[in-house]
Amino acid sequence: MTTGRILIVGASRGIGLGLVRSYLDDGWTVHATTRTPEAPGELGSLAGPIFVHGFDVLDDTDGLVPAVGGLDVLIHNAGVGRGTPRDLMMAVNAEAPIRVVQAFLDAGSLTTGGRVVIVTSQMGARRGSTESLGDYGDSKAALNDEFRARADTWAERGLVAVVVHPGWVRTDMGGEAAPLSIEESAEGMRTLIARLGPENHGGFWTWDGREHPW
Repeated sequence: MTTGRILIVGASRGIGLGLVRSYLDDGWTVHATTRTPEAPGELGSLAGPIFVHGFDVLDDTDGLVPAVGGLDVLIHNAGVGRGTPRDLMMAVNAEAPIRVVQAFLDAGSLTTGGRVVIVTSQMGARRGSTESLGDYGDSKAALNDEFRARADTWAERGLVAVVVHPGWVRTDMGGEAAPLSIEESAEGMRTLIARLGPENHGGFWTWDGREHPW
């Protein structure tokens, strides 16, 4: 898949914005969401076939799905970090990504063989532990668990879906000490997405193409 139509949920800054830039540079038609469409920041200055949608992942998807239409790739990048109240963190990090993907799938918006990437974190890897991973880790572990529970059904609908750890990246959430630049993470994720096939469906991957333990 050299070009196509992509939706990036959570695209106003950080990794999401880096992915928008990268896909636009390669001629993709990009749909990007921000919670503040009245002040889109850098999204508003990008050139190319880009459509910016106001969307909060806690909102229903009734307006977003028809506005976006058909897709080849959906990346759900939106999330909140540590310091967020636990209930809100679970709603945004664990529940919203599954709900948004399911809405596009139910609407028939994703092409057969379409790729879905949900951004998770290595901090949500249980590795057999039944103890709390902290509020943030628990939210990502819950996301991973629900993704695995739906993976077989999503495969039957023709998707190739994975969860991806984007690395420790120099963003507002990752901090200045993080070893990866936004560009490195975005390009690594793009390389991974481009090579995904049915044999990779349902997996937990890292930004640089390694399989991650659950």
